[in-house]
Amino acid sequence: MHHPGNLFVVAAPSGSGKSTLVNALLEVDSGVEPSISHTTRAPRGQEKDGREYFFIDNEAFDAKIAAGDFLEWALVHGNRYGTSRQAIEARIAAGGDVVLEIDWQGALQIQKLFPDAILVFVLPPSWEELRSRLTRRGEDTPDVIELRLTNAREELAQAQHFDYVIINEVFERALFDLKTIVHAQRLRYIAQKSARADTFQALGIA
Repeated sequence: MHHPGNLFVVAAPSGSGKSTLVNALLEVDSGVEPSISHTTRAPRGQEKDGREYFFIDNEAFDAKIAAGDFLEWALVHGNRYGTSRQAIEARIAAGGDVVLEIDWQGALQIQKLFPDAILVFVLPPSWEELRSRLTRRGEDTPDVIELRLTNAREELAQAQHFDYVIINEVFERALFDLKTIVHAQRLRYIAQKSARADTFQALGIA
């Protein structure tokens, strides 16, 4: 099923800068709304429930799985993350755009359910820079950083399954690339027909 709205799915290894890129996109483009995932992990830093994530315990997460509330869910670094089915479907059916920041497992699950979803993978410019970013953010112990780097090798191998790849070396250029992808998708026939229905009707285009 093709929807007039767009579902952008952004994935990357930890430390590649996908959260910063997505947040910057949301600041400059009011037409894109975030999909807020549910997670069983504890909040980090200044994170707030209902803003970055909905923080729930394992029992509540199991209940949502049983009720079919999740479009997809995955175990990542020992914690579970799930995406609300209803929130995404309602938004894109109405012609709106949604950006979903997720791991590669969830992205490929989403692609099976929404074949017209736009999958974007963010790469770091080098292993050295990835390690440096993980260290600089000061959120993880050295052991956790090493685990994230080990997992990143498997994650980077999945980039071949994505529609677009952005190398986040210079942030401004990476953000421009992401905005370009969003703008191009809005020019698709079905998107334009929904957004400019009056023009299509006046021109007699079915």
